Amino acid sequence: MITVKSDIDFTDNIVLEKVETAFQTLISHQGAGNEFLGWMDIDKIASQSLIKDLQQTADSLIKISDYVVVAGIGGSYLGARAVIEALRPRFLSKKPQIIYAGHHLSEDFLSELLSFLSTVDYSIIVISKSGTTTETAVAFRLLAQHCEKKYGQDASKKRIVCITDKEKGALKKFADIKEYKSFVIPDNVGGRYSVLTPVGLLPIAVAGINIKALISGAKEMSNSLSDSTVNNAAVSYAHARNTLLNQGFNIEVMASFEPKLFFLIEWWKQLFGESEGKKNKGIFPAGVVYTTDLHSMGQYMQEGQRIVFETFLSINKEKSMCKLPHDNDNFDQLNYLAGKRISEINKQAKMGTILAHKDGGIPAIEILIDALDEQNLGALIYFFEFACAISGYTLGVNPFDQPGVEAYKKNMFALLKKEGFEKEHELLQKRIHKTK
Repeated sequence: MITVKSDIDFTDNIVLEKVETAFQTLISHQGAGNEFLGWMDIDKIASQSLIKDLQQTADSLIKISDYVVVAGIGGSYLGARAVIEALRPRFLSKKPQIIYAGHHLSEDFLSELLSFLSTVDYSIIVISKSGTTTETAVAFRLLAQHCEKKYGQDASKKRIVCITDKEKGALKKFADIKEYKSFVIPDNVGGRYSVLTPVGLLPIAVAGINIKALISGAKEMSNSLSDSTVNNAAVSYAHARNTLLNQGFNIEVMASFEPKLFFLIEWWKQLFGESEGKKNKGIFPAGVVYTTDLHSMGQYMQEGQRIVFETFLSINKEKSMCKLPHDNDNFDQLNYLAGKRISEINKQAKMGTILAHKDGGIPAIEILIDALDEQNLGALIYFFEFACAISGYTLGVNPFDQPGVEAYKKNMFALLKKEGFEKEHELLQKRIHKTK
C-alpha cells in the first residue's frame, strides 16, 4: 500500500538504534506524551456506531445546504481539507461546496463571507476543543449570529454542528445551551493527529467522501506498522530522514507532482513542525508542488545551500486518462509526445527532477502510494502520524505537545487587553514604544 525508497547511505548504525528504540517507546506507550496516543487505536476513535452517526449528520447537512462552512484552525481543519482537496473532483458542481473559515483573522474575508452567505443556504461545522481559540471563536461568533438571524434559532439547530470537548470548555457549554448537535474530540488525541476522529471525518463525509474506506485504509496501515521494525515503512522513513539530519540536511522539502496533494503537504508540515520543533531540535518541514514550483524554487533546489533534502510523494496509478493529441502544424513542437498520457510525461518530469537534484547534491526519499483514493489516503495519514511519533522520540522530544504555540497567543491577549493580561499589556506597550 505504501512503499518508501531511497539510496541513502545507512552505514551509521547509531541512528538506526535510536529509531528502533523510538519505535519500541511508541508501541509500548512509555514515552513522553503517552496520554495522547488515542490516534493509534482506530477502532476506538472511529467506531462503526460513530461513523454511522457522522454519516447521518453529514447527510442531513447535505440536504439543506448549498455550502457548508468549516470553522477551525490548524489540526482542526487542515486534515479534513487535505483529504477533501485530494479526493473531491476539482471542477465538481455538486453541492454542498465547502468553505473554510476560522483559520485567520482577515476582516475582508469574513465580511465578504457573511455577505455571500446571506444569498445562499448554508450550514456550519465548528471545530474547537476549548471554544476560545481566537481565530475560530471570532469567526464562529459572526457565523452563529448570522445563521440565527437568517434562519431563526430553532432552524439553526439543524444547521450548526459543534465538534468539541466531551464535557468542558466554552464551545461545549454553548452547544448544550443552544441544543446544537455535537461530536467529541477525544481527550487522548491532539489536534494535528485528529484527522481520523470527528474533527476530520464529519467535514470529509459532508464532501461526499467515503469515510468508511478512509478508516479501513488507516486500520490496515495500523496493523502493518505495529508488529516489528522489519519491512516497516514508517521506521524506514524515520530512519532515512534522521540519518540525513545527522549529515547536516536539516530542511525537508515534501514534493509532489500532483497539485491535489497541496493541502496534504500543508497538513504534513503542521504535523512534523509542531511535533519535532522543540528544544532547538527538529527538521524544518517545507513543501512544493512540481512542476509548478520548479519555475520558482527550482534554481535554489539545484544550486542553493546543501542543507535540504527532498521527500517525493508519488502516486502509482491515475484515476483517469488524458493523452496528448497529434497536431499537423506542430507549432509547439510537441508531436514527439503525441499519443503519450499526461501522467507519463509528468512521471518523466519527476524522474528528471530527482536525477538533476541528486546531481546537485540533494538527497531524495520517495514515498509511493498505489492510488489517490480513500483507502490509500487513510493509510497515508496513519503512516505519517506513526512515522512522526517515531521521529520525535528519535530526536528526544515529546511529539505530542506544542508549548511554543502559546507564546504568540499570550502576547496577542495582552495587546488586546484581555482580562487578566493587564500587567503584560503594559510591558509590551513599553517594548513597542522603544522600537518606534
